Amino acid sequence: MTERVTWLLVDGENIDATLGQSILGRRPLPDERPRWDRLLQFVDEQWKQPARGLFFLNASNHLPMSFVQALLALGYKPVPLSGDADEKVVDIAIQRTLAALKERTDDVVLVSHDRDFVGEVAALTGPDRRVGVLAFSEFRSSELTAIPGVEFFDLEYDAHAFDAPLPRVRVIPIETFDPWEFLA
Repeated sequence: MTERVTWLLVDGENIDATLGQSILGRRPLPDERPRWDRLLQFVDEQWKQPARGLFFLNASNHLPMSFVQALLALGYKPVPLSGDADEKVVDIAIQRTLAALKERTDDVVLVSHDRDFVGEVAALTGPDRRVGVLAFSEFRSSELTAIPGVEFFDLEYDAHAFDAPLPRVRVIPIETFDPWEFLA
């Protein structure tokens, strides 16, 4: 019998776009990007089983070999994809991967805010599988949030994927409110 694993499916384009456009208001600098290895470690520790990462890349115009090599060194399997300009190759590949995982008993964590995965994520939920979404909480699709049985995690506050605090405005539960964060 093989050991149960968690598949971590990373929609890097979606995370990068949200970070740049919605949080920073500009293209992220290299040191402002997520530390992808921390996501694997977080999921591994959170669900107490090995996490295997698939990092989906649109390589239609260019394959960033240095980034691919870094992903390999961090323990991810890069999934470089190509297609026509009007095809959302990363979304298509993640949808197909989520559908394929329906045939297995492995657990799944999707790293994306995108509503395009709602049907596939909902199809995976049930009593015998854990399903999670790891993203910036305030930008997660409300349709993903509405799926019963999905566990939600924040990239910054739960997974600690960043080296420095991001300039985010978030709702703070009163039990965790610290006035000193605002008096600094």
